Amino acid sequence: MSAPSAIDHHATTGYSLPLAYWLAQASDLAYKDQATIESRAGAWGFDRVRHHRTRFTPPFPLEDTQAYTAASDHMIITAFRGTEPAEIRDWLSDAATPPWPGPAETGYTHYGFAEALQSIFPDVKDTLAELRTGNQTVWFTGHSLGGALAMLAGARMYLEEPRLQADGVYTYGQPRTCDRVLAAAYNKGFKNRMFRFVNNNDIVPQLPPEPVYTHVEALKYIDSGGRLHDSMGLLGNLADRAKGLTADAFAPATDGVRDHFIKCYIEAIEKNLP
Repeated sequence: MSAPSAIDHHATTGYSLPLAYWLAQASDLAYKDQATIESRAGAWGFDRVRHHRTRFTPPFPLEDTQAYTAASDHMIITAFRGTEPAEIRDWLSDAATPPWPGPAETGYTHYGFAEALQSIFPDVKDTLAELRTGNQTVWFTGHSLGGALAMLAGARMYLEEPRLQADGVYTYGQPRTCDRVLAAAYNKGFKNRMFRFVNNNDIVPQLPPEPVYTHVEALKYIDSGGRLHDSMGLLGNLADRAKGLTADAFAPATDGVRDHFIKCYIEAIEKNLP
């Protein structure tokens, strides 16, 4: 099967599995070096690419935040880079992490994710204002930490810069990012535009712990057989299923980590394509 093309789906509204597959590829590309991103984006039909990067200082466990924006005459993608689970486990496991005020004073967000986004958000916003010269659709995407940043970038644009808001947000293995107040506003504003993929026992979407942080809606759940569902339903609670697999859910050999890799998401979505 040939991979769906972004250009083929630039006019998509609502949920599209072929677009979800392509945006998972774009999320994977965010892990690559700048030359590879530019080369592959060009092959996909995007003739303009901007890179967003800033460096952190302690106490943050990440050294930097990275994303790229790729634009054509029909479509603009901003893809945020993720990270390995072990590199953000302290953020994900610490329920005492102080909150960060949500966009437009709506609820609050996880401090670490908000700080990471803020470090590149002005550049992302300016880039979208520069590159959105016509009626291009705009999409935010990301895997792992990148998924959290994509979701929060969507919230900020929607609540603070409506003229630049995204037409859709697709995330893969995204951790919980915000409180129920912001999630409710997001669910309303992004109804049929936000789609959050979770692969079976992936440990990252189970953290940070509730009830401090919560998920937005529009779950797309991939079961252990690789089948895609609109909810977990009777398939069971992810946290309960992951518990007990090992004393350390972040150990490399566990289902919680194996199911988190972006390649697993890409393969599972590809199997569900018509």
